[in-house]
Amino acid sequence: MQSAIYKDGEAARHPLQRVLASASRVAMRVAGVLAALLVLAETVILFAGVVARYVFDAPLVWSDELASTLFVWLAMFGAALALERGEHMAMTALVSRLPARWQTWCRTVAAMLVCVFVGLIIVPAIGHAQADMAITTSALEIPVGLRTAALPVGALLMLIASLAVLLRESSARQLLLAFAVLAAIGAALWIAREPLAAIGNYNLLVFFVLLLGIAIAAGIPIAFAFGVATVTYLNLAVGIDVSIVVNRMDEGMSQMILLAVPLFVLLGALLDLSGLARALIEFMAALIGHVRGGLQFVLLVVMFLVSGVSGSKVADMAAVAPALFPEMKERGCDPRGLVALLVGSAAMTETIPPSIVLITIGAVCGISITALFTGGLLPACVASLAVAAVVWFKTRSEPKSVFRRAPPREIARALVAALPALALPVLIRSAVVEGVATATEVATVGVAYTIVAGLALHAFRRHIQFRRLMPILIETASLSGAILFTIGMATAMSWALTQSGFSASLAAVMESMAGGRIGFLAISIVVFIVLGSVLEGIPAIVLFGPLLFPVARALGIGDVHYAIVVVLCMGVGLFAPPFGVGFYAACMIGKTSPDGVMRGVAPYLLALLLVIVVVAFVPWISSGFLPT
Repeated sequence: MQSAIYKDGEAARHPLQRVLASASRVAMRVAGVLAALLVLAETVILFAGVVARYVFDAPLVWSDELASTLFVWLAMFGAALALERGEHMAMTALVSRLPARWQTWCRTVAAMLVCVFVGLIIVPAIGHAQADMAITTSALEIPVGLRTAALPVGALLMLIASLAVLLRESSARQLLLAFAVLAAIGAALWIAREPLAAIGNYNLLVFFVLLLGIAIAAGIPIAFAFGVATVTYLNLAVGIDVSIVVNRMDEGMSQMILLAVPLFVLLGALLDLSGLARALIEFMAALIGHVRGGLQFVLLVVMFLVSGVSGSKVADMAAVAPALFPEMKERGCDPRGLVALLVGSAAMTETIPPSIVLITIGAVCGISITALFTGGLLPACVASLAVAAVVWFKTRSEPKSVFRRAPPREIARALVAALPALALPVLIRSAVVEGVATATEVATVGVAYTIVAGLALHAFRRHIQFRRLMPILIETASLSGAILFTIGMATAMSWALTQSGFSASLAAVMESMAGGRIGFLAISIVVFIVLGSVLEGIPAIVLFGPLLFPVARALGIGDVHYAIVVVLCMGVGLFAPPFGVGFYAACMIGKTSPDGVMRGVAPYLLALLLVIVVVAFVPWISSGFLPT
């Protein structure tokens, strides 16, 4: 898999190509500068809110509103930059095996479909923004439409970028053939709309299995494949206007908790820029670098420590990978293996408190959140040991590390240098648990801490390259935009699946199935892995929790036990290819092609699946420490 359908190629040969190329270049430069400024603004606004609230006891009532308004602009500018820079992920495992001219044609189809999709949502996005102009925010008293105006602007930027690429890379023959194929598929679906509507929810297989699978296999960027499948389903099978997709996309990208994504991406980049990451890696390498797989174990431990503090698995990965990967690669670690381990370690940590998913499941299903936090720790430890066992097995036959065992004095010096970096996960978790900052605000605390510690370290080492700051800010916006746009499209797809009535039908089937408690747990494992792949954790819990937890209680399954099993399953589903959004987010963060990661991630997911089975059928693991 790669995301190289949008890269600079030869100079434009025709006037229209030159115009579009120039327009795209200028637009993206402006978008890049604005996106970089937005990253800075978000960080300053949220950190100012933390300081005002907890230091001066004078909350800035407007800070969240302003941050939310700017956030959508950041997400859309970032998504457009990612499209122009080739950072939207696309599955090319099959396409890359085709002859060169057919690979070019597939890229033409992908770019044309992107053009069609963003072209379809521009007018509804304008209408959505105009409707919001009549609504004002409570604190700033500015029109909400100033926030949602980012949607049509971002869509227009993506249209310009994709059209420029389409005309630059494709011949007239390829364009005509691509148009003919897409038109034929569209016509066939239009003719079949009444039979598709008549077969009820079986049409979900056509749109969300067959059509979506073909789109992904053809190399269409994942986010746009989600969008195309959703729009086609809603328009042809349900008869709902495209505007609802814009509305759901806006909702998916506007969650304040997602502000942690760009902030943690920035935090990870600053850890690298400041030298704190190097100090941390040097200490860990001095401590266990001579052991086979030592640095992989470092990644595993750090993911365990920081997991859950942001409320977003994507943000957790973004906080760790950019800080650790550069040094680990320099020390000979395979980038594909690192991303595979990142996927496995992120999937295993869903039950570590403070987990937003656990909080949600407690609120929706009437379960003690304290009990869920208590019950989630031991299963997370078991899952961590399982992933660690896979790391040991994969590295046991590798040549012994070229690094010598460091003497105690060298370890002590490395520890002193690494203390600021080692203190950061403790600071982040303490800030959330103690209520010093929200899960979103804590990233700004980490950024401020990293800047101060990095400047202090720079006074001794003179290592910071300040000219890298602007590229880091633009990269932060681009990577965040690609992730957030994917989440927005996944939210729209999730809504479509919800409205189909699929959830109620699934609950009825599970309640009536044979096998009693064991059968119910077995089918729950399968169902929630699938749901975790397509719906993610919180939407799936809100949708299915009230339906399935009463069934579990009736069968004698404890609430905490069932909740932990469900959350573990959704964690595996979220990171399981080919549909798991978390898997592609990890690949984007690790800047690695998913094609090479899929095989490497399989052992970790299989180990976690074994852990799920053990936890499901040994209730003591999740409930043994609960008060009786």
